[in-house]
Amino acid sequence: MTETNAPRPPGPWDPRPEDVAPAPALTAADPVRAAEPPLDKGQNPVWAVLSTLLLGGFIWFVSGSWVIAIAAIWGLLVHEYGHVLAMNRLGMGPAKIYIIPFLGGVAKSQRLPQSEWHGVLVSLAGPAFGLLAAIPFFALFLGTGQGLWLLGAAVIALINLVNLAPAPPLDGSKALGPVLAHIHPMLERLAMIAIGALVVWWGFTTGRWVLAAFLAIALIGHLRRGAWRPDGRPLSRRESVFSVGLFLATAAACAGVGVAALMPLAEGSLPNAMTIAGSYLGIGR
Repeated sequence: MTETNAPRPPGPWDPRPEDVAPAPALTAADPVRAAEPPLDKGQNPVWAVLSTLLLGGFIWFVSGSWVIAIAAIWGLLVHEYGHVLAMNRLGMGPAKIYIIPFLGGVAKSQRLPQSEWHGVLVSLAGPAFGLLAAIPFFALFLGTGQGLWLLGAAVIALINLVNLAPAPPLDGSKALGPVLAHIHPMLERLAMIAIGALVVWWGFTTGRWVLAAFLAIALIGHLRRGAWRPDGRPLSRRESVFSVGLFLATAAACAGVGVAALMPLAEGSLPNAMTIAGSYLGIGR
């Protein structure tokens, strides 16, 4: 294959014409605009496979269940692909998925969001789309009658629900942070610090050392960062209301899928289902 100078057709990651404001014409006094950064080639395939195996092996070692390990990896990939779809749709792509050994994954965009509203949509797209990963596990339970597949579905719901915690760098902080900043910038900072410290404390007290250390480093990084988020059009009042509504709807969906998976394991008892969920979250031990 040879390279040519012919213009390429627009891809799904390119912004739509209606989303892009016309750029002002350059004048002699205007500085030269910075060139667009080089295209992100993504994670090396060999390292991606190795990272996935390391992450899956670590989850299997900690949980002692191959079903939980498969569910966690599958749920993680679908979750991050939800971010990728949203990034590409909103003109931030082509986005790539990176697997981080022993920690999880991250979706990386090529461009920053044009507004905080786009950032909210991208952050919630992961947990919302990630719930689709539970469908095969419910199907396997219906086909085999084995409860271990329900446990896998519950793990997927838990992964997406935990990601909605408004603590840096989880998705919840990117979804609710702009809303709090719309009220007052200091409110966002105080809330993120308080909830972030609480999540780190939860990780250490429940034996989730790697996750707690990762969240602690991320929280310190946010405190040292000069700008709390990338530049972009702030949320309007209407968008703030929609952001809270979408956040609550996504959280309710994650909780609903988790309860639906745990209820048969708890013999139809909601309190018993909540007890099982609490045991995996390290609550009520």
